[in-house]
Amino acid sequence: MIRDKNELAKALAETGYVADEGLATALLLMELLGRPLLLEGEAGVGKTEVAKALAALHDTDLIRLQCYEGLDRSDALYEWNYQRQLLAIKAHEGSGEDAQSIEDALFSEKYLLERPLLAAIRQDKPPVLLIDEVDRADEEFEAFLLELLSDYQVSIPELGTVTATSIPKVVLTSNGTRELSDALRRRCLYHYVDYPDVGREAQILRTRVPGIDAVLALQIAELMARLRKEDLAKVPGVAETIDWAAALVGLGGRNLHEDRELVFDTLACVLKTREDQARITREVTDRLLGKVA
Repeated sequence: MIRDKNELAKALAETGYVADEGLATALLLMELLGRPLLLEGEAGVGKTEVAKALAALHDTDLIRLQCYEGLDRSDALYEWNYQRQLLAIKAHEGSGEDAQSIEDALFSEKYLLERPLLAAIRQDKPPVLLIDEVDRADEEFEAFLLELLSDYQVSIPELGTVTATSIPKVVLTSNGTRELSDALRRRCLYHYVDYPDVGREAQILRTRVPGIDAVLALQIAELMARLRKEDLAKVPGVAETIDWAAALVGLGGRNLHEDRELVFDTLACVLKTREDQARITREVTDRLLGKVA
């Protein structure tokens, strides 16, 4: 087990994720205490990628539960394979078996469909369980989730209590669309993931975009930092920066000042609404470029 935040940050970088000191510390505490980690921040800052990097670091499975409004236990935990059960019922018709034997056979492991939460606690090797955008789920589901994270066991009426084979490393993400309960926050460690500073974003580009040189990576990071300060409907995240950098490199871009036309032509990589594309005109792009080294 890694016990130094700098060593952990270096190990994460080898998987392709560039973590700042605060995030590396939070992940270190998560490992040390065995507690879930709640990552909050704007969409696109790299919260989901943390879980992917953690799974790669530990060479284990990543199990993802994507939350949404109306998510319930059956979608997240388990359900029965009703189609196979119906076929089995038809196959048993006229067999002479008693009803209880047929029922016991129908509600057995053979017909159980694992959903992410149940799958995560039944792995031999602890996986990384990513509960993505937990703020999109209803408060009722959040209460159920809190119960699971407290005991790491679930009750299936037909089978009994299922206790965790291994305790997963749990990462929850939230975009802040609604306030999470105090109970869930108390259960978790917490870290706010912000947009990276210029130096770290340039390092991310050098790590994730093949063929990019240090000067261009720094120019793109500086331009993105200035672009995010504009009055945009949807502020571009790190994923958009990576896409833009890959597009510029792929189209032969070497220096943003010399490739101004290319910069403007590829803004579709980072501006994702009609209003934002209308707002960032050629004149605005030139103004932003004028402040880039």
